[in-house]
Order: sequence, then structure tokens, then C-alpha cells
Amino acid sequence: MGHDHGHATQANRTRLSIAIGIIGVSLVVEIVGAWLSGSLALLADAGHMFSDLAGLIIALTATVVAARPATDRQTFGYQRAEVFAALINGLILIAVAISVVIGAVIRLTGQSETEVHASPLLIVAIIGLVANICALLLLRPAAGNSINMRGAYLEVLGDTIGSLAVIGAAIVILTTGFVQADAIASLAIAVMIAPRAFSLLRDVVRVLSESAPADTDVAEIRKHILGTAGVVDVHDVHVWAITSGAPVFTAHVVVEPAVLRGGGAGKLLDDLGGCLSDHFDVAHSTFQIEPAEHAAHEDQAHN
Repeated sequence: MGHDHGHATQANRTRLSIAIGIIGVSLVVEIVGAWLSGSLALLADAGHMFSDLAGLIIALTATVVAARPATDRQTFGYQRAEVFAALINGLILIAVAISVVIGAVIRLTGQSETEVHASPLLIVAIIGLVANICALLLLRPAAGNSINMRGAYLEVLGDTIGSLAVIGAAIVILTTGFVQADAIASLAIAVMIAPRAFSLLRDVVRVLSESAPADTDVAEIRKHILGTAGVVDVHDVHVWAITSGAPVFTAHVVVEPAVLRGGGAGKLLDDLGGCLSDHFDVAHSTFQIEPAEHAAHEDQAHN
């Protein structure tokens, strides 16, 4: 099993590395194409693709960082580096969306007479679309087995839709001469970027503020613990995440006297840890087992 997991991790790194190369080359082509064609939509798509490239690099970094062992200084390891990188990525997305909206409004209100050359716009947009499709096909096999890889897949999927919007704008300009289609397409891309940016930043804030993960039902976890044989009460329950998909759980568990007298504490810990791992996907859990009278000696209010 460990060998299979290691092989899968290496395969994911290879897939991500190739996808980064594809998207990186396509990004350079789009930036040059935006400059040659004067297209705001293509520049917006390049900004979107830059964010995708950052997301892929974050995903690749996560597979490497997650494998690094914890130290006496970094007791949980280095997984939170992914969160800080996601914060930077989210801020870049917002900056791109705002700048694109401003540029589009300026063009739509006639304050800018920038000429858009539809032919190079269409050619570069098609190149971008092909690159995105290649990256999608590369990442798709691993998207169902890893949250990290699924995030990378969704990054590229979003940019694929953006490339289609640019192609649509180029076709409209070529067939009708309606140059404003470029600005409208750039607004559509900005609309796609903004929700993802705020969603990303919301997840970052949730992790950094040590809130319970959105998909974790603390009341349900407490119910499961109370249903374990030998458990009388549970308090001082805390759930947070080191990074996305890595929840941590701690709690004080009050047990029947027979559990402590009969040497059943070890089995109880195995049962509790197995429950959280199997039912709630919490791999790192810590329990303090205590007799009922111990609660009277604790200063902090229970929860």
C-alpha cells in the first residue's frame, strides 16, 4: 500500500510538472498575443492563466512539502506553506479581476480607441485552448483520487472556459466588426475570476483563523465519541486544519472508572482515533482521557 501511494504521488508530480510546462509556454504566447492584437480579453485570459500557473505550482509544491518530516521547530511540518501561497494567489486573482473590469469599462464607455486585431487574437486563443485541453487530459486521471490534484484540474478547467470566451469574441469581431465584443469577453472572464478568488481567500481565512473546516460537523463528532463504550462525557473539543484537507482534532474525554482500572485506555484511544479517521477523515487526533472528578480541577470553561 505504501509503495502504491508513493508511486501515485510521484505520478502526480510528473503530471503537474508537465502541465506547468504546457501552461507556462501558453502564458507567454498569450501575453505576446495580447500585445500584438491589442486584446483586453486575451490579456485577461493571460492573467487568469497566470493564476492557474500559480495554482499548479502550489499544487506541485504541496506534494513535495507534505512529504517533509516535522521538526522540533515545525511540529506540524510545512504544510501551511500551501495556505500562504494560496493567499498570494487569491490576492493576485482579485487584482487581475479589478484591473480587467476597469480596462473593460474604459473601452466600453469610449474612453479608449484601442484597435483589436481579430486574426492574431483568434490564433493565440486557439493555441491557449489546445494547451488547456492537453493539461486537462493530463490531470484528469488523478483528479478523482486527490483533493490537491482536483484543485489543479479545476484551475485549468476554469481557464479553458476563458479561452472559449476569447475565441467567441474573436469570431464576433471577424464576422461582424463589433470590436466591443473583446471588452465584453474580458468582463465575462473577470466575472469568472472574482468568485474563485473570494472563495480561495475565504478558505485561507478559515484555516489561518483556525476555524473548524466547513465540511466538519463538530456536533456529529461529539455524538460519535459519546456513543463509544466507556465514555461518559466529552469537552474542550477543538477542530481546525493545518492546511486544506488536513483537519486536526483534540478533546478531553471523561471515562468510566472501570476503563482506567481495567487498563482499557489504550483500546479506547484506538477506538476513538479509528472512529475519527474512518467516519470524518481526521487522521491527526489527540485525546486526553480523564476521570469525572478531574473536571473540577480545570480552570477553563468546557465546550
